[in-house]
Amino acid sequence: MSIAIDIAQQQPARGDRSQQGALALALLSALLVAACLISLTSGPTGVGLRDLMSYLAGSLLSGHQTLSKQDLIVLEAVRLPRTLLGLLVGAGLGLSGAMMQGLFRNPLADPGIVGVTSGASLAAVAAIVLGPTLLLPLQTALGAQFLPLMAFAGALINTGMLYRIATRGGQTSTVALVLSGIAIGALTMAATGLLIFLADDRALRDITFWSLGSLGGATYGKALSIAPFILAALALLPFLARGLDALVLGDAAAFHMGIPVERLKRISVLVVAGACGASVAVAGSIAFVGIIVPHLLRLAIGPSHRFLLPGAALGGASLLLLADSIARTVAAPAELPIGIITALIGAPVFLLLLLGRGGRGLID
Repeated sequence: MSIAIDIAQQQPARGDRSQQGALALALLSALLVAACLISLTSGPTGVGLRDLMSYLAGSLLSGHQTLSKQDLIVLEAVRLPRTLLGLLVGAGLGLSGAMMQGLFRNPLADPGIVGVTSGASLAAVAAIVLGPTLLLPLQTALGAQFLPLMAFAGALINTGMLYRIATRGGQTSTVALVLSGIAIGALTMAATGLLIFLADDRALRDITFWSLGSLGGATYGKALSIAPFILAALALLPFLARGLDALVLGDAAAFHMGIPVERLKRISVLVVAGACGASVAVAGSIAFVGIIVPHLLRLAIGPSHRFLLPGAALGGASLLLLADSIARTVAAPAELPIGIITALIGAPVFLLLLLGRGGRGLID
């Protein structure tokens, strides 16, 4: 009897995917490194992998550079900030999608269903259209933080309104939250359309290019402006994972397990509003990253958010950097909007998931 108990304690529990989760995080980390290298060496100019290795060796070891002045400018002033921005935006979108799917216990959930994206979009369009006029003092005071802070405020106001509508007696109804999100989303899109109607030609060009999603014009300032939102979300992952795991069993079961359900929901939505709102502000609307990456990971490593949340951040960053590399090279020297690339990649994968084993339970 004691021997059987000892053997059972030494063996992993049936269904335990901790090893798969740890292996997946290691592979995703390696993929992210590869994606960063590809991003740094992709583009119409001739700064290749060998040049990059020479640059890194010179910076870390000898302090001397073998790159030409032009190549050095391309690498340090164009590609490096673009890679940093893509890493942060991709991580924010992937993480936001994973958290929303866990919060709503639905593998099709993403920040768009509760108005996070539409609120951030409305505020970002308002910043573009009204920034040079009505909002000029605020734009001057905030500087580079103006657009991401506006998007964060728009996402937060939208989600705050939704929570106010969907909460009764201290309990938040998920169904009411989703339905309210659809209604509030329609209102914010109408307001966005009104601002677009009032915009001048310059603002219209900015909005059109922004709405398709792009990392063009990336700077260190833009990366630094959204870094606090993304890093804060990543720092909270260890404290949210257990609660999201318990929430899969339902609100009542999670409450009896000692999880402060309402506080967990508020913090989760706040984190999603910050990460997604800041990402939308600097990169525009980029579809499918927040749906496809967490869903594929859930199929591969299971529903444990201890691995799923960091995995979604790593996978989202890798996907966005690879998509941006394709956008820069497929029609060089022109540049495709990155939202087109992610849609071309994500939509077929999404359809395959719906038609195959991964779609069971999604539309039943």
